[in-house]
Amino acid sequence: MDDRKVVAKRFGENLRRLREQADLSQEEMGYRSSLHRTEIGILERGERLPRMDTMLKLGAALGVKFECPLLVGLEWTPGSFRPGSFASDASGDNTL
Repeated sequence: MDDRKVVAKRFGENLRRLREQADLSQEEMGYRSSLHRTEIGILERGERLPRMDTMLKLGAALGVKFECPLLVGLEWTPGSFRPGSFASDASGDNTL
């Protein structure tokens, strides 16, 4: 196995472990990091190495801080997951 595959596999294992410890689904992790849930799965299976901006998004979604002088001043603000809901018409006019 080449080095990239070894690194991708280990990263994926770490990502899954931290996501599960945070009690997040892949879908919620996707919302928080602005990534699709399928991308989270691809990364967790070690099929792909994330780009630096993706790593920052994932770290922020998990509350993980990167201590690296090269990343000073770069940060991501995680989104949040809220189920949708219906609202009624405030005017009370129910005519069509």
